[in-house]
Amino acid sequence: MAEICPTCGLPKDLCACEEIDKEQQRIRIRLETRKFGRPITIVDGLNDNTNLASTAQKLKSVCACGGTAKNGQIMLQGDHREKVRDFLIKLVYPEENIELQ
Repeated sequence: MAEICPTCGLPKDLCACEEIDKEQQRIRIRLETRKFGRPITIVDGLNDNTNLASTAQKLKSVCACGGTAKNGQIMLQGDHREKVRDFLIKLVYPEENIELQ
């Protein structure tokens, strides 16, 4: 007998929880200026179900910059709003749920 997902009630091989979770997220990408006028790109709105540390690592390699993931946010050094948006769209996040500020 196939295992059943406790969240959606479907068998594990048909489970769509992750896709539904991605469609319901409202992701905000914004630019802030920190000490000495340095720009920093902040990505928030990603649920805790996604592994923030691994997503931050991938974003840092795509943008060729430093950064960190903490407090439910990903912070990248520099202005990388467009690159981050394009990368999240490639990760199958809906384009209409990604907000640039």
